[in-house]
Amino acid sequence: MTSSDEPAGNEHDERGAAVRRFGPIGARRVVIVAAAIVAVLVLVQVWANVWTNQLWFSSIGYSSVFRTEYLTKSTMFVGGALLAGGLIWVSMWLAYRQRPIYAPATAELDSMDRYREAIEPFRRAAFWVVPLVFALFTGSAAIGQWKIALLWLNRQRFGTQDPEFHKDIGFYVFTLPWLQVVVGFLTMTLILSLIAAVVMHYLYGGIALRDKGIRTTGAARIHLSLLLAALVLVRAVAYWLGRYDLTAIDNSLFTGIDYTAQHATLPAKAMLAGAAVICAVLFVATIWTRTWRLPIVGLALLVVCAIVLGAIYPALVQRFKVRPTEQSLQTPYIAQNIEATKTAYGLDKVKITSYTPTKKTDAGQLAQDAATVPGIRLVDPSIVSPTFRQLQGQRNYYQFGNTLDVDRYRIDGKTDDVVVGVRELDLNGVPDSQRNWVNDHTVYTHGFGVVAAYGNERTDDGQPVFLESDIPPVGKLGDFEPRIYFGESSPRFSIVGGPAGGPKRELDYPRTSSGGEQRTTYTGGGGVGVGSWPRKLAYATKFHDLNFLFSGSINSESRVLDTRNPVDRVKKVAPWLTVDGDPYPVVEGGHVQWVVDGYTTSAHYPNSQLQSLGNATADALTSSSSNLRKLAGGRVNYIRNSVKATVDAYTGQVTMYAWDDKDPVLKAWRSAFPGTVKPMAKIPAGLMSHLRYPEDLFKVQRELLTKYHVTDAGQFFQGNDQWQIPTDPARGNREQQPPYYLSVAMPDQKSPTFSLTSTFIPTGDRQNLAAFMTVDADAGSTPGKKSPGYGTFRILEMPRNVTVKGPGQFQNDINSSQAVSPTTKQTLAQFLTYNKQVGSEVQEGNLLTLPVGGGLLYVEPIYVKAAGNTSFPLLKAVVVGFGDKLAWDTTLDGALNELFGGNSGASAGDSGQSTPPSSTPSPSPSGSSDSSSGSPSGSSKSSGNPALQQALQDANKWYTQGEQDLKKGDFAAYGEDQKKLKAAIEKAIAAQGGSSSSNPSSSPSSSSSPAPKSTSK
Repeated sequence: MTSSDEPAGNEHDERGAAVRRFGPIGARRVVIVAAAIVAVLVLVQVWANVWTNQLWFSSIGYSSVFRTEYLTKSTMFVGGALLAGGLIWVSMWLAYRQRPIYAPATAELDSMDRYREAIEPFRRAAFWVVPLVFALFTGSAAIGQWKIALLWLNRQRFGTQDPEFHKDIGFYVFTLPWLQVVVGFLTMTLILSLIAAVVMHYLYGGIALRDKGIRTTGAARIHLSLLLAALVLVRAVAYWLGRYDLTAIDNSLFTGIDYTAQHATLPAKAMLAGAAVICAVLFVATIWTRTWRLPIVGLALLVVCAIVLGAIYPALVQRFKVRPTEQSLQTPYIAQNIEATKTAYGLDKVKITSYTPTKKTDAGQLAQDAATVPGIRLVDPSIVSPTFRQLQGQRNYYQFGNTLDVDRYRIDGKTDDVVVGVRELDLNGVPDSQRNWVNDHTVYTHGFGVVAAYGNERTDDGQPVFLESDIPPVGKLGDFEPRIYFGESSPRFSIVGGPAGGPKRELDYPRTSSGGEQRTTYTGGGGVGVGSWPRKLAYATKFHDLNFLFSGSINSESRVLDTRNPVDRVKKVAPWLTVDGDPYPVVEGGHVQWVVDGYTTSAHYPNSQLQSLGNATADALTSSSSNLRKLAGGRVNYIRNSVKATVDAYTGQVTMYAWDDKDPVLKAWRSAFPGTVKPMAKIPAGLMSHLRYPEDLFKVQRELLTKYHVTDAGQFFQGNDQWQIPTDPARGNREQQPPYYLSVAMPDQKSPTFSLTSTFIPTGDRQNLAAFMTVDADAGSTPGKKSPGYGTFRILEMPRNVTVKGPGQFQNDINSSQAVSPTTKQTLAQFLTYNKQVGSEVQEGNLLTLPVGGGLLYVEPIYVKAAGNTSFPLLKAVVVGFGDKLAWDTTLDGALNELFGGNSGASAGDSGQSTPPSSTPSPSPSGSSDSSSGSPSGSSKSSGNPALQQALQDANKWYTQGEQDLKKGDFAAYGEDQKKLKAAIEKAIAAQGGSSSSNPSSSPSSSSSPAPKSTSK
C-alpha cells in the first residue's frame, strides 16, 4: 500500500469505528434526540410568545382582540393547510392507487422499476411528509390574509355605487379582495396538486415517455384532466374578477376605468373568461374522447387569445383610437376619477378662492389682523429641542424628542399656541460605570415631567419662555402625574413595582437643592405581573434573558412593562389601523396622555387615485428626526382618520374613540372587534380641546391637491395648472417643506383658528407662489362633538398674471438682504455672515406664511448656536417679508414695524421680552460676546490688555474696509477683508484666554455670537 492510500484507509477505519460505536440504530437515536430537543425549544419559545402576548392584552383590557386575532389566524392556517395538504395527499394517493399493476416491459420501465424499488422504503413517509410540508407553507401564507377574511366576514355597505358596474363600493373594498385571495389560493393549491399527480403517475407508470410521444393510462388521463379543468376554470373566475379589478389599476393618466379599459380590456377579459370555461370543458371531455388533442389545442388558443386580446388589442386601441383624440375620449373618465378621488380622500370640503395679494406696505396695515399677529409662532419645534434639553434636561439621562410638538392650552383666560416636550428617559445618558442589568431595568425606569413654552415669546437672550418647567413640575398646566413610563424613547422593558412599604428602587428624579435622588415605586397598575416562577420563565424565554429567573430585584409584586412606545401600543391593540407617525403629549385629567391618530385605508375604492403613503408623508422633518415616522401602508386610494387613540404615559392604558363613525371600514372593524372602540360621545371636553387635524393625513391630501384642485376634466388632462410642494428652503435639502400648525385667519374667517398650513408652487422650475392652503385643525371643546368647521380646507389661489414670491425666493432674499435692523443698525447679511465667521451655527427656523394685511406675510425666526458641544440654539432675529419688501429685527414686533412704515398696527406680544443689546461687545472667555449683536469695536474691558485692544482695533479696521469694498462692488477685496477680520477676531479671543476653534457655552447668554454693527446707514 502506498502512502497516498493510507488516509483513505484511516478514514475507513474511523467510519467503521463510528458505526461500531453507535451502530445504525444508535445514530438514528442521536438524530431523533437532536430533533426532539430542537422541537422542544421551538415549542417553548412559541409558548412563551403566545402566553406573554395573552397576558399583555389582558393587562390592558383587550383580551377580545387577542382571541379574535389568534382565532382568525388559526382558522386561516388550519383551513389553508387542510385544503392544500388534503388535495396534494389525495392526488398522490389516487395516482398510487391507480398505478398500472402490469406495466409493459420496456427498457425505460425497467429503469423506473429500479427507481420505485429504491424509493419504496420511503413511500409511506413521503405520503405524509410532502403534503405536510406544503400544508405548513400554504397555511402560513393564509395567515397573512386574516385581515381580508375578517373584513369580508364583517362587510358593510357604502351606500354608493360605482359608475361602471353599478355595484356598491363595499363590494370592491370588502368582497373583491377576499375573492381574489380565494382564487389565488386555489390556483396555487391546484398547481401543487397537479405537480404531485404528474410526479406520482410518472414514477408508477401512469405516464410513460415513448418515442411516439407521451402515453397515459386511462386513470392517469382522467385524474390529470380533472385537475387541469379545475385549474383552468379557476383562471376563468380570475379573468372575470379582473374586470372589477380594473377600477383600481393605474393607467397612463389616472387610476380606474378609462376609454381603453371600457372598450377593449373589459370585453377582452369577458371573452377570455368564456374561452377558459370552454377549455375546461375540453379537458373534462378527454374522459370520453381518450385523447389530449382537443384540450391541448384549446389551451394553446387560450394562451394566444390572452396575448392578443389581453395585451395587443388594448395597445392597438390606445395607439390608434385613443391617442389621436385622447382628451375628448378620456374626459368623462377623468371626471369620474376626480369625483371618486375627492370622495375617497375626504376632499369634498375644499373652498378655493382667487386671491390677489397686495404688495404695498403702509403704516397700520395689520390693524385688521390684530388678533392673528400675536399667534405667529416663533419657537420652531424642530430646532429648540437642544435648547429644552440644556435648560430643562436636568441630567444626561433625560432627553426630548428631536422634534417637539405644537398644541393649544388655555392660559390666564386665553388660548395660546404652545410648544411641548416630554422629559423622557435616555439610557445612553447613564454613566458607563452605572450601566448594569439591575440599573437598566429596575432603577432607571421612567422619564419625568412635561416642559412647555409659549410659541410666540422669547427672553432677552433668545431663550423660550416656559409656562411649565422644572423637576418637580412648576407652571400653569395644573397638577398632574409627571412620571413617564410609556413614551417614544422608553427602554424596551422595565421591571417595576413592589410591596407596599417596601424599599423604593426606581429613580424618580434628582434633588437639586439637598442633593441625592428621590426614589419611587410604581403603582400605576400597568404591565404584567412577573412574581410567579412560570411567568419569570416565560419572560426569560421571550427576551432571551436569564436574569428574570435569578435576579433578586424581582419580587412577588413586580410588573414588567414592555411595548412602551405609544404608536406600537395602538398598533398592537388595533392591528387593522394605519397609525400616524407623530404622537403628541397632552396634559389632561391629571395625567399625561399621548394622542395617536389612526387611519382606516383601502386600495380598492373604484376610480380613486392610488397614492403611496410613504412618499406622500415624507418631508424634511421625517428624514432628519428620529421621533417622526412616515406612514407605512403601501399604496392606498381611500383613507379616513377614523380613530383618535390615547395612551396614558403612567399606566399605559390605551383608549380608542371613533372619530369618523360613518366610515364603513371602521364599522366593519368595530363589528369584528366589538367594544374596543368607544363612541365619540365619550371624549371628554378636556381632551377634545387638544385634538387636532392629523399632519400625516394632511400631507397625503395636499399631495393629491397638487393636481386635484382642478375640477374641470379637460383642464386636468392638459395638466397646465398643476402644482408642487416646495422644498424646505430653511434646511437647504431636496425634501418637501413640512406643513405647520399655526393660528391664522383666512379672508373669510372673522377670528384666527388653529390650522395646518402649506404652500404650493407651480410644477416646473418656477419658484413663485401658486397657492396657500389651510385646514381647520381645531376640534373644539364640546364633549364628544367636533366643531362645525373642523376639517374644512381653504385654498387661496394666486392669479397667473401676478408674480407672488414663493418660499424659496423669500429665502434667497434673506441670504442676500441689505435690510437694516432698527435695533442693531446692521444689515441682515452682516448679521448672518459675522455669526458664521466666528464659528456659530445659524439655523433658519420654520418659514411661516400668513394671509394678513390684504397680502401675504412671510415670517422666519433665525436661531444662532455658538460653537461647542454644550451650546444650544437661541432665537436672535426675526425676518419678515411682504410683497417685495423685507425687514428684520431682534423681535417680531420690531421687524413688523420696520416693514410697515414704523407701525404695523398690531402687536406680536414679544417686544416686551427683548432688550436692546450693548453696542460694545467684549469677547468672553468662552468665545462668545456679551451682546447678541454689534460690531467688533473697542471695549472698556480691553483697556488693561494691550494685545486684546490692538486685536479689536484691527477687527474694526478690517470691518470698516470690508463695508467700503462691498459698497464699491469689489467682492474679491471684500473677501480678503473678511479673512483679515476673522483673523483679528481670533486674536482677540486668544488674547482674552479663549479659543477660536471651540466655544463651550457655560450659560444661556453665551450661546450666540455677535454680528457686526453697521457704521453707515
